[in-house]
Amino acid sequence: MTTTTPDALPVRGFPPHPAPGDLLAAVRGRQVLVDGVLRAATVHVADGRVAVVGPYDDPVEGPVLDAPDHAYVLPGVVDSHVHVNEPGRTAWEGFASATRAAALGGVTTLVDMPLNSIPPTTTTRALAAKRRASTGQLTVDVALWGGAVPGNLDDLQPLWDAGVMGFKCFLSPSGVDEFPPLGPVGFDAALRTVAAFDGLVIVHAEDPGVLADAPVRPGGVYRDFVASRPHEAETAAVARVVAGARETGCRVHVLHLSSARALDLLADARAEGLPVTVETCPHYLTFDADAIPDGSAAHKCCPPIRDAGNREALWDGLREGVIDVVVTDHSPATADEKLRGGGDLQQAWGGVAGLQVGFQAVAHGAAARGIGIEDVSRWMSTGTADLVGLPHKGRIAAGADADLLVLDPRAPLHVDVRTLAHRHPISAYDGVELSASVTASVLRGRVVARDGAVTAGTGRLLSRPRRP
Repeated sequence: MTTTTPDALPVRGFPPHPAPGDLLAAVRGRQVLVDGVLRAATVHVADGRVAVVGPYDDPVEGPVLDAPDHAYVLPGVVDSHVHVNEPGRTAWEGFASATRAAALGGVTTLVDMPLNSIPPTTTTRALAAKRRASTGQLTVDVALWGGAVPGNLDDLQPLWDAGVMGFKCFLSPSGVDEFPPLGPVGFDAALRTVAAFDGLVIVHAEDPGVLADAPVRPGGVYRDFVASRPHEAETAAVARVVAGARETGCRVHVLHLSSARALDLLADARAEGLPVTVETCPHYLTFDADAIPDGSAAHKCCPPIRDAGNREALWDGLREGVIDVVVTDHSPATADEKLRGGGDLQQAWGGVAGLQVGFQAVAHGAAARGIGIEDVSRWMSTGTADLVGLPHKGRIAAGADADLLVLDPRAPLHVDVRTLAHRHPISAYDGVELSASVTASVLRGRVVARDGAVTAGTGRLLSRPRRP
């Protein structure tokens, strides 16, 4: 089945074929990212994998996707932080709409969070329900996180054995009753349990005590909302996560870092040799609090978007290698939920919808700061694939899945929420002008998105590969 987004623009520089749905023999370009270096190359495809990366003028028998000379051919993005919300809250998003949006944005693999679906993915029975719900709906490949909540310690090993990529937990309330946070004792117990089988715990790191003491002023003033989620909530929670890694040896990952004040704690943990990694998100790298209009629920997320100086410090953290990866934390909701309270940011659902434009936003911001696309791809493809344990994803190399994207730096993107493929036309990126567009996406050698059209039904549900 092929679907088309409204007002699709023609892809610049491409001949009319191959089209979405076509199986390729090769992808060719003058700027192909191989082993961290851009070079002219032909990526040969066989059985859905990269057979070999050869010279640009290699002969090819079969359909070839020829990228424009100025465009980049990059590994498909692996977005390890996406809220699909199905089953249970499919009105908020769903596998069909989320994976179409992913394909149009160059995301060829996403990892779905255990909330806000009902039931949350905290038992093997819930995992089975999630897998059933995804059947026949996937445009791109999808893997699944499990969840760690009070009372499910005995479920963690079975979930791991069943193929989840790791376990998400909250240190403060999640926003949905069916996924409660872990207290200090429960958090330590989860770390010890997961450490025993060398799993991964990923943490929403905001301290509940700091949040409880912060000033909460109802209304639409964005600065008041930021004050209700202060820097100290993140720094205190990150310190707790680092201490947990030190005490238990468990691999831990800090989700959606907003506060640059936590970077020193994370750098020290890295220097100590602790198994701690961290991510940030495109919206923290793109927006700043002073430019966000009051009452803009589209920009509300937790932890919040902070000031411009903090934003630039996050970019510095990426340059210096303190921050490992960039992920979207795509977390959409219905208009009723997102606009709950009529402009009161304390009541509005928190989450930024950015799956389709996140990679392009980071590429834009990086280029403006003199950062090469090689680094962006490492943060959003190779690094995220390595984080979740998918070594056959996120790279252009012999034996890897032939997942690729074409980024055209001469095709500016004006973001119009009416043309985005995710379910609801609400996004912080509405009206943003970006300097480059993803013009084609390839999943396991098949064109899944091109010229605004998408071929659905081509994705697979992934499980964590078992270690030898």
